[in-house]
Amino acid sequence: MKNHLLGLLVAASCWVPGEAAAQRVALVTPEEASASQAAGGMVVPRSTPQPGAPQIALVTPDVSKPVGAPTSVEVRFVGTAPAEVKPETFRVLYGSFRIDITQRLLGVAKVTKEGINVSEAVLPAGRHQLLLSIKDSLDRETIQVVSFVVR
Repeated sequence: MKNHLLGLLVAASCWVPGEAAAQRVALVTPEEASASQAAGGMVVPRSTPQPGAPQIALVTPDVSKPVGAPTSVEVRFVGTAPAEVKPETFRVLYGSFRIDITQRLLGVAKVTKEGINVSEAVLPAGRHQLLLSIKDSLDRETIQVVSFVVR
C-alpha cells in the first residue's frame, strides 16, 4: 500500500507549492508512459534490504485503491540513527526503460532529509511503475519498486 503513493510522483504534471500562479512541468511524457506500458513490467533483481537503511513512508494519499487526479502527495524518509538521510542521493526511475525523471521532479518539488511534498499532482490514467532510491550518511541504500494505477 505504501508503495502506491510514490507512484504519484510520476505525474504527467505537478503544481509548484507556494507559487501564486501554479506552473505545470511534465515529469513523464505521454510517449514515455505508452512505451513503458507496452514494454511490460520493470525487471528488478530481488535483494535483501540493508539493515538500518532509510525507509520511505507514505503520509498522503490513501492508495489502497486507484487514485484520482489531482492529489496531494507527501512522502517521508525515516533514517536510523546515527545516520542521516542524504536528500541529494534521491533518484526516481520511471517505467520499463528506467527513464531517470529525478531532475524533472526536482523542478517542481524540493527533496529534504525529511521527505518530499507535491501539493497537487496531475496524473495520467493507467498503470505506472517507479524505482525509488535513497541513501543515508553511512551509504546504506533503500531501493523500492512502486506500481500503481491512476483512474
